[in-house]
Amino acid sequence: MHHPIAALLFALATTPPGARTIELGTATCLPGLIDSHTHLTSETSPTGYTDQFRLNPADYAIRSTVYARRTLDAGFTTVRNLGDDGNVSAALRNAINAGIVPGPRIFTAGVPIGTTGGHADPTDGYRADLAGDPGPKDGIINSIDDAYKAIRQHYKDGVDLIKIMPSGGVLDESSSVDNAQMTIEEIKAIVAAAHDYGFTVAAHAHGAEAIRRAVLGGVDSIEHGTFMDDADMKLMKEHGTWYVPTIIAGKYVQEMANIPGYYPAQVAAKAKQVGPIIQATAGKAYKAGVKIAFGTDAAVYPHGRNAREFAWMVEAGMPPMFVLQAATTHAAELLKKSKDLGSVEAGKLADVIAVEGNPLDDIKLMQKVGFVMKDGVVYREDGRSIGP
Repeated sequence: MHHPIAALLFALATTPPGARTIELGTATCLPGLIDSHTHLTSETSPTGYTDQFRLNPADYAIRSTVYARRTLDAGFTTVRNLGDDGNVSAALRNAINAGIVPGPRIFTAGVPIGTTGGHADPTDGYRADLAGDPGPKDGIINSIDDAYKAIRQHYKDGVDLIKIMPSGGVLDESSSVDNAQMTIEEIKAIVAAAHDYGFTVAAHAHGAEAIRRAVLGGVDSIEHGTFMDDADMKLMKEHGTWYVPTIIAGKYVQEMANIPGYYPAQVAAKAKQVGPIIQATAGKAYKAGVKIAFGTDAAVYPHGRNAREFAWMVEAGMPPMFVLQAATTHAAELLKKSKDLGSVEAGKLADVIAVEGNPLDDIKLMQKVGFVMKDGVVYREDGRSIGP
């Protein structure tokens, strides 16, 4: 059952009978935050590449409940989960919705969709007899027909939106971080099929050509966008395409790439390409007037640190008020959930957080959320986790 905000009242005298009063003193209240790019079913680790041969889906599912709670405690009451294995995040979403596990409201894309050997191929780097030939059921497509089958499989699996990988990426074990890995025809087919089923489409894309194809193909958002050029920005403005920068992920992989053995050599080399560029790209996109929603790529860095992204965005040249809107009203619009989420007003879901002081004066205050209410239930008060 959803618990909307009944009314906004500005005097204690008007408190309805039986209502609990929570006194937050000098704290600043904000709408519950929205992270538009998370992966709640895994987390960065120096053993991450070998864990996949040792851990079962149940292991990832159990760990995901811990990551979900850390995310909620950080003030993020809603997330888009953009990629997992085995649809573990759908099970997590369902458990959270049923009140069994505390965590943010999840909109999940299930398994990411990409092409053979590309960023979404879960068997990159495997020896030949283990690699096999993943197909549309596994999110791997190589034609228009495959694209339709993959979307229909996702619908059958009960996802909320679609995530595609039209460019190379950092953390897979292939050689390019930015090459174009989907044809424009394949992207258009995915978008057409997705829109048939009421799904939005988020596109992981680092390379300028992949971004161009994704925007022309009709995707709803570009994730990361590291090598986005002026022509891409112009195109995104024309098409109303959202941009989710994930600066923290680029910064974190760059840092970890300097630790010998943390990543495979090929991955470390790609991390060193992306890390120094991603923040400047975000700043340029803001100045160019591209629509920006907050997102972090949580799991690439340890869960719960999501709010560090705010400081990176401000450092990139975005005003504090803008970055807060990016994680509230903008992110709600990208989700197509503005009716329920993104602001504190009567009729919307009762997602409210609070921080001590004024984050417009010091954006790093967003890293110290003291109060979290999601859907009318308090999960954090006086800086401590409470409830289930």
